[in-house]
Parts: sequence; structure tokens; C-alpha cells
Amino acid sequence: MSPKRPARIAVSSLFFLTGLCFASWASRIPAIQQALHLSDGGLGGVLLALPVGSMISMPVAGWLVGRFGSRQIVLTAGLLYAIVLPLLGMVQAPWQLFAVLVLFGFMGNLANIAVNTQAVAVEAMYGRTIMASFHGLWSLAGFTGAAIGAFMAGQGVAPYQHFLLITVIGAVIVAASARHIVPQDVNTQEAGQPLFARPDRFLLILGIIAFCSMICEGTMFDWSGVYFKKVIHAPDGVAGIGYAAFMSTMASFRFVADWLTTRLGPRKVLLLSGTLTAAGLLIAVLLPYFATAIFGFLLVGAGVSSVVPLVYSAAGKSKKLSPGMALATVSTIGYLGFLVGPPLIGFVAEASSLSISFSIIAVMGICIAVMGSRIKA
Repeated sequence: MSPKRPARIAVSSLFFLTGLCFASWASRIPAIQQALHLSDGGLGGVLLALPVGSMISMPVAGWLVGRFGSRQIVLTAGLLYAIVLPLLGMVQAPWQLFAVLVLFGFMGNLANIAVNTQAVAVEAMYGRTIMASFHGLWSLAGFTGAAIGAFMAGQGVAPYQHFLLITVIGAVIVAASARHIVPQDVNTQEAGQPLFARPDRFLLILGIIAFCSMICEGTMFDWSGVYFKKVIHAPDGVAGIGYAAFMSTMASFRFVADWLTTRLGPRKVLLLSGTLTAAGLLIAVLLPYFATAIFGFLLVGAGVSSVVPLVYSAAGKSKKLSPGMALATVSTIGYLGFLVGPPLIGFVAEASSLSISFSIIAVMGICIAVMGSRIKA
């Protein structure tokens, strides 16, 4: 087995790659929407493709990782995820964007499940919880990708040219990581278990919390740039600054999530997380100015930062199901948030306004706090 330090660096690099690919796409959504002449409602419908691809891959990814091991899958899927990215910048029609987004979502979730399986193996090598730090690298990559995207947009670089650069970077990361990632998964005896299981009350609560958080995350990933462009009236070159603000606090707070949970307990952390998320969204809606909206998005990033790592950690301690099955169950419920959130924003915005849409999403932050109060400290 690879030494734990090189293994952790290699797996961290692959987390960074998946975050970089996703953020690169998200940072150029306004430009692609404009190029394809999509209305807010039309964009909402097209964005449905990404979580659809992710949901389709759920059972397939579980089977592939069980059959071939996470090492082979994370290398293959990570590379294909980066290769599909430039196709998003080359589409000429909404239906083409929809089709490529399904493939992009499929490869992204396949890479995500495989790299999280790798993270579990590295945790076993360390003998302590380090999951939040891996997710922090994903978020840090999101901040980096948003910054690169804002720079590219400001320089007038076409999305497909921008995405080709990310593909090259992705290929280098995969090649450099291949030697050091963990060759053998933990709990391989779980491969014969069913792909899905009915959650008990504890896992259902965790799933609902993840669902609410992922609606908020999906909204920020897909609509923050559009919100700054259409509601805040930010210039094209800085329309991505709201997304960058969100990702900066989401990334930084994830690096202290394990410590904070140990000090305060999961219930208090979820209460704080939900409150910050709701407050941030409401500030951006009620005070739609450049500085206040950035401040609101900073709060949202801080709010959602701890939720998914905390929920995954809690699910792994389930007394009813094995850690792998519990995580798969909670992940499936949570990813429905990505499925529902971004299209909901578009449809509500089409019927009323983006401000009303973001107000509705703020309710999800309140739900995180309420449901989190039911988690044992």
C-alpha cells in the first residue's frame, strides 16, 4: 500500500481536479446562456441535465467501483470528466448542451464516488477523520476555477478555449496522481449488498439535510453568475465574483469543519450553518447591491461548507446499515437537491423574478437548522 502522505496528496489532487472542472463550467454559464440565446426558464430546463446525469450514474458508479476498484475508476473518470468539458463550450444548440451536460454530470459523479471511496481508504490509513479537508480541496478548486473563469471572461476568451486549458491541467493531475493513490479499497466485502436501501429515521433526516444543502449549493453553482449579471447588474468581466465569494468561504470553512464539529457538536454546527445560509441569501435579495450581495454570498458559502461533510460523517456511523450503504442512501437523497434546485430557480424566475427564486431557496437554510436540531449532539 502506498505511504499515507503521498496517498493523501494524490487523492487531494483528484478532489481538486473534480472541483476545478465543475467550477470552470459554472463560471462560464452566463456566456453560454447568452451565446445560445436561452431565457432564464430555458436555462433552468437545460441545467436539469447535469443532475440527471449524476443520478443516472449512481447505481452504475457503485457497480463499477465494486467491480474494478476505485483506483481504476477514479483515474478513468477523472480524465474523461476533463475531456468532456471543452464540448460544453462547443455546442451550437440547447439540445446539444443538454446532451453534453448529461454526459458531464455522469462522468463527474462517477469520479466523485470513486474519489470519495479513495478518501475513505486514506482515512483508514490515518486512523482519524480527514474527510472535510478533502472536500475543502474540492471547494478551493472551485474558487480557483471561478477566478480563472472570471479572468477568461474579462479577457474575452471563448469558453471552449478556456475549457481546453483545464483539460490539459486535468490530464497532468491524473498522470501525476496515478502512482500514489490507494490501490485497494476498504470494506470490499460490501460489494454484494444491494445498491439501494430504505433509510431509517436517522438516515432520512440526514438525507433531508443534505437535500436542502445541495439545493442551496446547486443554486449558487449555476445561478450566482446570472444573479450578479441580471439583478446586481455587474459588468460581464466581474459577473463571476459572487460565485468566487461563495466558493472562497465554502473552501476555507471546510478546513476547520472537523475541529468545529468536535468543539460544538453536529447539532450546533448545523444550526449555525442553516442560519448563515438563510441570512446570506436574504441579504443578497433584500439589499441587491454589489457589496451587500457579495457579503451575502460569503455567508452562504460559510453556511453550507460544513453540511455535506458532516452529514457524510454522521451517515458513516449508522447502526442500521454499513458505512458504504448508508453513504449511498444519503447521497441519493441529497443529490435530488441538485436535481430540483437549479431548474426551480429558472422556472420561478421566468414566472416572477430571480429575487423571488433566491428568497425561496433561503427557506432551505431554515430547514437545515430545523432538521439539524433533531440530530443528537
